[in-house]
Amino acid sequence: MRDERVEAKREAETLDEPAREARALAERLGLDPYPVRYWVVDHDQMNELIAYGGFQRRYPHWRWGMNYERQKKKDRHGLGKAFEIVNNDDPAHAFLQESNSVADQKAVITHVEAHADFFSNNDWFGLYADRGEDGPNAAARLERNADRIAAIARRADVDRDEVERLIDAVTALEDTIDQHSPVDAARSVEEPGVAADVSDDDADPLAAIEDRIDDLDLSAEVRRDVFDDEWLEERGEGVEPEEPRPDVLAFLRDHGKRYDSESGKAVDREPWETTVIDAIREEAYYFAGQKQTKVMNEGWATYWESVMMGGEGFAGPDEFLTYADHMSRVLGSPGLNPYKLGFELWTHVELRAARREVIDKLLRVEGVTPENFHSRIDLDEVAALLEPHPAIAGAGPATLDELADLATDGDPRVDAEAVDRALSERSDDEEGSGDVDVERYPWKLLTREGLAERHFVLSRSDHRGALRNVSREALEEQARYLFDVDRYETVGAAIDDVDRAAGWERMFEVRESHNDVTFIDAFLTDEFVREGNYFTYEYSRAAEEHRVASVDADDVRRKLLLRFTNFGKPTVVVLDGNFRNRGELLLGHRYNGVALDEERAKETLKRVFELWGRPVNLATVRVEYDEGAARRAKRRGEEPEGTEVGVRFQYDGGEVTEHDLDDAVEARIVADEVDYDTKPDDWLA
Repeated sequence: MRDERVEAKREAETLDEPAREARALAERLGLDPYPVRYWVVDHDQMNELIAYGGFQRRYPHWRWGMNYERQKKKDRHGLGKAFEIVNNDDPAHAFLQESNSVADQKAVITHVEAHADFFSNNDWFGLYADRGEDGPNAAARLERNADRIAAIARRADVDRDEVERLIDAVTALEDTIDQHSPVDAARSVEEPGVAADVSDDDADPLAAIEDRIDDLDLSAEVRRDVFDDEWLEERGEGVEPEEPRPDVLAFLRDHGKRYDSESGKAVDREPWETTVIDAIREEAYYFAGQKQTKVMNEGWATYWESVMMGGEGFAGPDEFLTYADHMSRVLGSPGLNPYKLGFELWTHVELRAARREVIDKLLRVEGVTPENFHSRIDLDEVAALLEPHPAIAGAGPATLDELADLATDGDPRVDAEAVDRALSERSDDEEGSGDVDVERYPWKLLTREGLAERHFVLSRSDHRGALRNVSREALEEQARYLFDVDRYETVGAAIDDVDRAAGWERMFEVRESHNDVTFIDAFLTDEFVREGNYFTYEYSRAAEEHRVASVDADDVRRKLLLRFTNFGKPTVVVLDGNFRNRGELLLGHRYNGVALDEERAKETLKRVFELWGRPVNLATVRVEYDEGAARRAKRRGEEPEGTEVGVRFQYDGGEVTEHDLDDAVEARIVADEVDYDTKPDDWLA
């Protein structure tokens, strides 16, 4: 009988060396990852982990089973094999599929090491991770949440169905958080059901209402009958933020109640309900970093995986074809592929920085100006000079003597100690048996400077023509910032001074501070769109089919930014917690030219009601088309002009009703600035 635990242990033991060497190579390349703990799991365990979002335990809820069944079917029918899954934690935990080939395991290990570096160094992950000495401690936090919610569901005085219903409501809104702030930044009060005026922490909203009533100079009888204590309490519960509040969940947690069907009124929540809301909201902030950096993170991991597996031969000669097939499947997946887009954008970042470094040096050659750059500089000569030193490019047993000569001269590209140990092993006829196996791991003979030269982007065959594409205008702009220092007499002297790590250094800078929105906004350039043949498409009402709309870089950038802003979800904010002075909640959809899916919005509004306990409203804008005008436009082959109309949906526990939207409210939700999160006239190509 097959013992699966023994098989998994045997597989794990074979991966000890690849994991150890991958970490050493990653650090040699300049990566600074969290420690990683590797686990080998079978298909079923992998499907469970994917269903749980990368963790072994989550709070009890039906959606995990739904996720599991979906992933199981995809796995069974070959529609989406998972090679690994890794979570953002310190240490990170990576789970490898037991059935992976050796080449696949090595690929995912190098991929994971780069992910762990991104987790550790990206500021957007830091919004959750920077929580004192304990760090993110995500696995423990999520396990604690699982225990708490499971214990609540087991309590005799709590209806498990009510727990599930509450979880349904909160998870429907889990992306309505302030993704740009730390998890605890939006909390305005500490206990549920305690009102606070978020526009003025020192003001008492109930006292303010009483003062306004006093100003009316009413008789005692009218005041007692109309403005009684119950009426005042209801008005005092609401809050009226001066600025829209992006963290809807925090607002609902702090100021929401529970609707009691028996009394027909809103009542304070039970403490266990607030515990559930807090737990799920905290987890939403944990996963926000991953959602905000999907393109960057996967592209970063794919880039360094390719450097290690292909460039440094981490995939052995008998494994390379398997690895190449693995990578082609990853990059060739259809649709908006974050691995491919991210990989290409990171390469573009590297290329631009390296090219700028080379041009900076060449413009300092005596007699070279932006005007005569292409006539005075022999770019074929430059390409030859940028090629890595033969001993660096071919580092290994055959070049040990040449590397030893370079080390003797103090060359910073060579690890002198490693070369010396390798020579000693060779002299003892024990090549490959010591700690420097230069046959399998030749990168050990080089420093980061040597590896940077070995992988310099402008010496790669597919980028050697990049210098020829630089326009005179670009050269003039760069020359504007040059000073009369570090002049060179020859092109060779200039190239000798080129920092081969300039591209990598720029990548590391970008990795620290950007998310997908800023990354795409900053680096999806005209050149990138042109070279990658990117375009936009949209549905034509006239032709009743999808058509290519534009190849312009601005249009491509806007479409992509629409896809990634706010996780690709509509941006909804709190406008008023005392709408119409009735304690109602008013949410606003930040309309940027893309209308809501109204049916889904109405269903979500019902979930909001469960967390507010009183009537809830959603302000948005829809586009309406006149049927006659649409038919005429179709005959002419033109797109019909729609009319933007403000609308307010309301739900009070019965049916969702529709109302006209006040002009003042519409003005607050319609974008009017040219930005990726707003609505310029040419937003949709």
